[in-house]
Order: sequence, then C-alpha cells, then structure tokens
Amino acid sequence: MDFEHSAKAQDYLGRLQDFMDTKVFPAEREYEEYRRKMGPEDHTLPPVVEELKEEARSRGLWNLFLPDVSGLTNVEYAALAEVTGWSSHIAPEAINCDAPNTGNMEVLHMFGTAEQKSQWLQPLMEGQIRSAFAMTEPDVASSDATNIATRIEKDGDDYVINGRKWWISGAADPRCKIMIVMGKTDPDESPHRQQSMILVPMDTAGVENVRPLPVFGYQDQHGHNELRFTDVRVPASNLVAGEGDGFMIAQARLGPGRIHHCMRSIGAAERALKLMCERATSRVAFGQEIARQGVVREAIAESRMEIEMARLLTLKTAWMIDKYGAKGARSEIAAIKVIAPRVALNVIDRAIQVHGGGGVSDDFPLARMWAGMRTLRIADGPDAVHLRTVARQELGKYSS
Repeated sequence: MDFEHSAKAQDYLGRLQDFMDTKVFPAEREYEEYRRKMGPEDHTLPPVVEELKEEARSRGLWNLFLPDVSGLTNVEYAALAEVTGWSSHIAPEAINCDAPNTGNMEVLHMFGTAEQKSQWLQPLMEGQIRSAFAMTEPDVASSDATNIATRIEKDGDDYVINGRKWWISGAADPRCKIMIVMGKTDPDESPHRQQSMILVPMDTAGVENVRPLPVFGYQDQHGHNELRFTDVRVPASNLVAGEGDGFMIAQARLGPGRIHHCMRSIGAAERALKLMCERATSRVAFGQEIARQGVVREAIAESRMEIEMARLLTLKTAWMIDKYGAKGARSEIAAIKVIAPRVALNVIDRAIQVHGGGGVSDDFPLARMWAGMRTLRIADGPDAVHLRTVARQELGKYSS
C-alpha cells in the first residue's frame, strides 16, 4: 500500500488548502452571523456560501468526489475530504462534495436512466439544487433496514407511497427539490429483495414536511426533518434501477461515502487538536503555561496518536475499495465508521476540557463539532451495527 500523494492529488491539495485559508476560514464568521441574524428556524443558505461555490468552480475545485468526473481515486480524494473537514459545515458544500448530495449523485450516476440524469443529476452536479435521502423511520428500528415499513405500491403507470420518515438531512433547505425514498415494494419477497428506491420531488402532493429536528439543540442550516407521505403518487419511471434493488443500491452508495465522512471527521479532529494546542500555549495556570502540565501534554499526545491511527485505517480502506471494490472492503468500511467518529469525539472532548467554560460555548467551534461527531456515531448506521459486521467477518475466518 502506498499512500504518498500523486502529482494530481498534490496539485488539488495545494489549491484546496489555499481556498480554505484565503476564502473558507475567513467566511466562517459571516456564515455564523447570518445564521444568528435569521434565527435557528430559518434554513436558507447564507449568501457567502454561494460566493464560495462560484470561487471553487473558478479554481477547478468542483465535484471532486466522483471519480468519473475528477479522475481521482478514493485514496486521492480522501486527503481532500480531510481538508474540508476543518470546516465541515461550509467547505464540503462549497466544492459540491457534501452529503447527502454526493451519495445521491453517485446513485443517479450509477443507476439513473437518461431522463433521471437529465432532470435531477445534472442540476445537482451544477450545484443548482439540493437533494435528500429518505430511509430512516420513527416507528421501526431502522438500523435493520429490513424493518422499513414505508410502502411503495404499483398502481397502473404510477407508484403510490405511504409512510413516515425522519432524520432526513437537507429536507429543510428550500433548495432541496428531490429525494430518494427507500420503501417496501413487495413484502412477500426475500428480506433483501423487498425494498426499492424511488425518486420523489419535494413538491409532490401528499409529501408533508412535518418538522425540522434539532441535534443536541442545534438546528443545522440544511435541517434534519420528519416527513409524512400520504398517497404520494409518482410515475413508475421514477423508480431507481428495478423493484427489489434497494439494498443493492444502498450498498453501492455507502462504501465511498464512508470514506468521505471518516476523513472529514479526521479533519475535524485535526482542527480540534490545533485549537487545543493554541489554547494550552496561551493560558497560564498555577504559575506556568497550561501546556507544561503533564495531564495536558498527555491529552495532546493521545490525540495525535489516535488521529494517526484512524487516518491510516481509513486510507487502507480507501485503498482496498480502489483495488477490490466496496464488497472487498466490507469489514474495513464498517471499522472506520466506528473508529473515525470515536477518535474525533475523543480529541474534541479533550480540546473542550482544555478550553474550560469557553469550550462548551459558541465562542469556539468545539461544541458544535462535538454535536456533529456524536451524531455521526448513529448516522449511516449506529456503531453497534458496524461492530456486528466486523465481528461476523472476523468469526467467519474460523467457521468450518
């Protein structure tokens, strides 16, 4: 395995880091001021992000997540995803590489018809609209996707959808125009052939946007919404791939996406470590810099070592996806989904401790970073499910 950056990756990294330093970090204050002014219940995008998007496109920093567009491998893109994790609420969207759009674009790119690509993929690739992915439900344990109860029933040339979804990221944003809904088309099929995915425009009759859900008291700009579907009718041509292909599509969607999430987590951890070190070297307690206290030095050392281990495991996983595909890296994909947010939380928590009361305030980004990383231990499947996958893969080596 060779994780040295290729010439192409080095070029992208140089341009992306300059974009972060000269444009993204300076825009964070304006972003926050706009959101405070508009209030937490307002989900319009701060105008500064549209300015950043235009700047990113002019620099050739656009849709880097999609290999067929950027020409980057998963290993090469991983380094870029880490850089964007330093400002995860702004940078990924600024370069059109943010979830859930990336996963939805990958699905449409791999499985969409020519009509679906023209109507939805193209404007998503241009950054003109946003999308959502509707899988999780409030009435069932959605960590087991076979539990999903939302019905997608054929009726002539249409499908009719009934059910409830929640934690639908991005659904509060007024720019969200389309969602991919996962539901049950045939309850009598085998468990992994019962589910299908279908495209549902947000303005379709019967789609009710019930409420945006706060995350540890924070209302994200894009929102995480509860939705209700009541006799929602869409053309049969909106089906993605074929009936019963929902699980297959989900598996194809998740491999690269986990690399994106995990490397952004590592970027967040790096920023937290930087803030911790800066705080420790600028504050004095008991007659000396906090950085000279053994307990603080231990926190810094533990953080550096954990970050390095998490990064190496994630890069190994990216390399395996490049070489063997997502199926060949199944155990590693599950492992990094547990390890990367866990490490990020550890580092952020230590940074909060070193910051004292300031660490839990909005004067520093640490509290919101912690909330985001804690949520990631549940999003895209809770830790327990991924630990189960790793254990099953490991035990399989010893089964007769």
